Amino acid sequence: MTTLVQALYIVAFALFIYGLMGLTGPRTAVRGNLIAAAGMGIAVVATLLQPGMSNWVLIALGVVIGTLLGVPAAKQVKMTAMPQMVALFNGVGGGAVALIAWVEFNNTAGFTIDEFGNEPHAHVMVASLFGAIVGSVSFWGSLVAYGKLQELIPGRPISLGRSQQLVNGLVLLAALACAVAIGFGSDAQLLIIGTLVFAAALGLLVVLPIGGADMPVVISLLNALTGLSAAAAGLALNNTAMIVAGMIVGASGSILTNLMAKAMNRSIPAIVAGGFGGGVAAVGRELGDKTHRETNAADAAVQMAYANQVVVVPGYGMAVAQAQHAVKDMARLLENKGVEVKYAIHPVAGRMPGHMNVLLAEADVPYEQLKEMDEINGEFNRTDVALVIGANDVTNPAARNDPSSPIHGMPILNVDESKSVIVLKRSMNPGFAGIENELYYSPGTAMLFGDAKASVESVIEELKAL
Repeated sequence: MTTLVQALYIVAFALFIYGLMGLTGPRTAVRGNLIAAAGMGIAVVATLLQPGMSNWVLIALGVVIGTLLGVPAAKQVKMTAMPQMVALFNGVGGGAVALIAWVEFNNTAGFTIDEFGNEPHAHVMVASLFGAIVGSVSFWGSLVAYGKLQELIPGRPISLGRSQQLVNGLVLLAALACAVAIGFGSDAQLLIIGTLVFAAALGLLVVLPIGGADMPVVISLLNALTGLSAAAAGLALNNTAMIVAGMIVGASGSILTNLMAKAMNRSIPAIVAGGFGGGVAAVGRELGDKTHRETNAADAAVQMAYANQVVVVPGYGMAVAQAQHAVKDMARLLENKGVEVKYAIHPVAGRMPGHMNVLLAEADVPYEQLKEMDEINGEFNRTDVALVIGANDVTNPAARNDPSSPIHGMPILNVDESKSVIVLKRSMNPGFAGIENELYYSPGTAMLFGDAKASVESVIEELKAL
């Protein structure tokens, strides 16, 4: 039976890796997800086949409860709320690892004996305590990220001021002190509880001071931490599938976090130390002429109908309005008139990695029309109309022009180089980072106010009349 279990584990993590390869492209992403899901199913079966497995009623009950909670949530969640769901589900993984560590502590007399009455190897204790701390940080940090994205708590940084890092350091030391005491053989129940509680406080204290604009990076970072904690739990439990799956999640999450931080020209330590954004306008230079120009659907339609190239720049405003299908319909009308339409995708547009790609793929926008920032930036200077739909911070020229801006140095989409810019927005309020956008006051920019979907539908009607 042991040989069969190990063979199934090998098949499972081979499918994990093969499925991950499918996620490298939009066309193969669905297949990749299904392959990885099949691998996870095999891993679960292999775990249940291990000798000594019992408590089948509790296992079945857990599967039923998880299915009843997870499937409807995944099916009913709106695309605008997908980042929140990812944050929440990721946190549950970290919380599960923390609970496993607690249970193992109770079942092994403080990690001093294994299930056979023998003294376990030191790596089992270290891995369990590592999983307890990191899993707890990930769980509570993910809850804060969920609350900020869901606007249950303010998106702006909530910090203790200059003493924030000192408090964080003391809380971390307290969690490590409890873990070290356990490592020296203490089986006091208060120590493992103290480890989990101090780690939970650290998760809260680290994420609360991070502003809403940094949430995509935070979600990716917490996802990596959950993966590492799961790998540690797999090491403690001698579960091959958990080790491999956890390391894949941890490694891929770490790479993605680094790439996203670079896309924002910010270091990961700077983000963790306290991000910018959310709630109030950030300090920057005073804009000379703060007069904006407005337009209407008819004028916007005329401009785009007689353009050679139109570049659509989607942002969170498109997601909120669920305007992606209307945008696709508008693009089809423009293409029928001989206009070339492309979509400019910033790495951190929206509230999670790939948010805009998923929305546009849902509307069946051709993948070849989706252009990443490095690819599209060279084309704005020959673009007749850039249509910006709710993308604020990733189009703000202050990132290039204003050294005093909090986003200075962040790579942006160079929409201001287009011959004409039309911005679809509800109002002149700043974006999620709370930074006023210089683009809106540029002579070449016109604002089309209103719900993005309604505005695009109005443009569509005007295009049909031309």
